[in-house]
Amino acid sequence: MRWVTYDADGTDRVGLVVDDRIHGLEPGTTLVDLLGDDGSRLQAAAERATSAPQDTRPFEGATLRAPLQPPAMRDFLCFLQHMRNCRAGLGAAAQLNPEWEQIPAFYFTNPVAVIGPHDPVPVPPGCERFDFELEVAAVIGRTGSDLDPATAADHVAGYTIFNDWSARDLQAREMRLNLGPAKGKDSSTTLGPVFVTADELAPHASGNSFALDMRVWVNDEEVGGGSMEQMDWSWGEIVAYASRGTTLRPGDVLGSGTVPTGCLFEHFSMSGGDAGQGFRGWLEPGDRVRMRVEGIGEIENEVVPGPAVHPLRTGF
Repeated sequence: MRWVTYDADGTDRVGLVVDDRIHGLEPGTTLVDLLGDDGSRLQAAAERATSAPQDTRPFEGATLRAPLQPPAMRDFLCFLQHMRNCRAGLGAAAQLNPEWEQIPAFYFTNPVAVIGPHDPVPVPPGCERFDFELEVAAVIGRTGSDLDPATAADHVAGYTIFNDWSARDLQAREMRLNLGPAKGKDSSTTLGPVFVTADELAPHASGNSFALDMRVWVNDEEVGGGSMEQMDWSWGEIVAYASRGTTLRPGDVLGSGTVPTGCLFEHFSMSGGDAGQGFRGWLEPGDRVRMRVEGIGEIENEVVPGPAVHPLRTGF
């Protein structure tokens, strides 16, 4: 099944996409409302949507929202080659700290910052090095705690594209304080265009993930991409680790991290950093970033000017 949240004449609705048409549910229902069990609610909703839709319209041209507004969001780093590429070009050792292979590292990001697959993206205040990250997100379908990696992926209801917009200069400043990224990752995260149920991707299972192509373009210039099957950590492992000592809830989102070559910072690093040659430059207002993931779809966002910075006190 492929689900969307869309603007139905001024009211957001959830709808099932069938044969390139959206079959809308009753107003007030959210995708998170349809989660929380073994998939029975989604199946029952699909039957209502197809037999007695409250609204129908073509998928093409519909104003899509993010498929869901997650209760919580964790973004992992599951493609270790991405980290190696980022380090090696800047003179750091390509060999990673062994701890990267002992736990699937993640940080919490801001669910309030979720935007739709075609919404404008403001440059964060004070940012001069604006970037994107090509990722896929798993959406948790039912509550779970202290899950076993062997079965934890059964708690994934489906997947969507995840663009982790990043203010690299703000992020670099924050991480020098030995804390995780905060304002460097706080402004926008794109989800969309659809929520694809896990059974749709299951035939493509390969390695730790799926043999599905991932690509990103800036202004129609292909910048990078790879395959989901390059993940070093599996979906079961990251779901299990996320649930360790806590509770995952329906609608929680777990990002995969960036597929190798799927962000500008990686290319900046591999070109030698500030002194390097051949780097295309950071994002600027007017740039359009398009991402496509096989089996899920395509998103495209335009970068627009953001608000000015209100200075803080310094030197105390």
